[in-house]
Amino acid sequence: MDGDNTTDETQQLPEDIRDLGYEEARDQLFSIVQTLERNQSGLEESIALWERSELLARRCDEWLDGARERLERAIERQGKDDENESSEQN
Repeated sequence: MDGDNTTDETQQLPEDIRDLGYEEARDQLFSIVQTLERNQSGLEESIALWERSELLARRCDEWLDGARERLERAIERQGKDDENESSEQN
């Protein structure tokens, strides 16, 4: 997924979800799953919870994708730094 698509998808999320950090989104998602598993809500509320859980899952994916991209860039930079050090020693 390229950065432009991630930004577009993030902007499509409701503001309250868009503003969540990874841990907050994950915790809310976990809470919704528990509620749905206990079958403690009616049909309308269950559908609303399911829809929110989909948005929260997407937000978590966006955070993880961003973290993965940052990690890959850091690994690339480290590899280039290692190559530069090796060539300087020769």
